[in-house]
Amino acid sequence: MVLALLTSFKPISKDTNTADKINWITIEEAIALQKKEPRKIMMDVYTNWCGPCKMLDKNTFQNPDVVEYMNKNYYAVKFNGEGNASVTFKDKTFGNPNYDPAKANRRNSAHEFANYLKVSAYPTMVFFDEEANYITPITGYLKPQQLELYLKMFKADEHIGMDTQEKFNEYFKAFKPSFKQ
Repeated sequence: MVLALLTSFKPISKDTNTADKINWITIEEAIALQKKEPRKIMMDVYTNWCGPCKMLDKNTFQNPDVVEYMNKNYYAVKFNGEGNASVTFKDKTFGNPNYDPAKANRRNSAHEFANYLKVSAYPTMVFFDEEANYITPITGYLKPQQLELYLKMFKADEHIGMDTQEKFNEYFKAFKPSFKQ
């Protein structure tokens, strides 16, 4: 069993921008990597039954521009918001005590970590800074160019001081996407 785990482990390579898929890891792995090489974290909170989550995986997270940008600038985390995995974050352990294995592919109870992050709909992408501090959640299906706006805004810390809808609207109007659809 240990051999199977070791052979299936795929470390993040130094030259991740040439990968053809996003290097998904756990939140614990992302936080450990932040200590060596600080980057922001983008966490995809999904469920097995969520149609828009599957569209996000197929249409957005496989887009070559998204893949390249994510692998170069972020630690990408996948988290099942209704799964039963144990998660340790900031010295707290979260689980899903009401998880029902019979409902693994349909609506299940919300994971304690999803509740902690204030995730109430799927998909939700939760952004964290280089020290794993919560920035904000972005809820709903996003096309590559829509996600690009948030990826670049948070990467460059342009969200700091953007405390009104009017300031965000100005940023949105001025933003020129470069990702291909």
